[in-house]
Amino acid sequence: MRLDRFYLIVGDAALLARLLPLGVRLVQLRAKGLVPAELHRQIAQSRDLCAAYGAQLVVNDHWQAALDLGCDAVHLGQEDMDSADFPALRRAGISFGLSTHDEAELDRALGEAPAYVALGPIWPTRLKQMKWPPQGLARVQHWKRRAGQIPLVGIGGVTPERLPALFAAGADSAAVVTDIAQAQDPEARCRTWIAATRRGAA
Repeated sequence: MRLDRFYLIVGDAALLARLLPLGVRLVQLRAKGLVPAELHRQIAQSRDLCAAYGAQLVVNDHWQAALDLGCDAVHLGQEDMDSADFPALRRAGISFGLSTHDEAELDRALGEAPAYVALGPIWPTRLKQMKWPPQGLARVQHWKRRAGQIPLVGIGGVTPERLPALFAAGADSAAVVTDIAQAQDPEARCRTWIAATRRGAA
């Protein structure tokens, strides 16, 4: 799995189609509340769009649909891990990233040898009400020490202005949802993110 420093998260294929031409390399489809037929349509369209632009698609939550539709990466929360068939994912060659918020969740995630672990929220976030307080940069440093060679994704309240501190603390990638999706001009904001994450990158 190719883990770019800029990890875009979108809610539908329509926004993805607008942003992929700008140079997005890594994107998660986080489609919520859809009937199965529409969910499959969104995943298949996103899969084909990412293939056309050479980007890595990660399907959030819906690991069985990703498996059925030939996708090669999924992202799972802790509750999703309860029902996920990890042996089936491995047999199919599907990479998976896992959400973590505390030490017990990190222990559980590292035990599955994921493609990456995500930590959040790093800062206060507008996306949803979280039961965890902001993790802060010291926790990012600690998570990176524990994760070792497994890449670390920081999510929650991340903005281009906060990227230098996040990367300096040890994050390998920065995930973004609302800062782009709720921007007055998502394309312009996406360009800002791409420039900021590519600046100084190897």
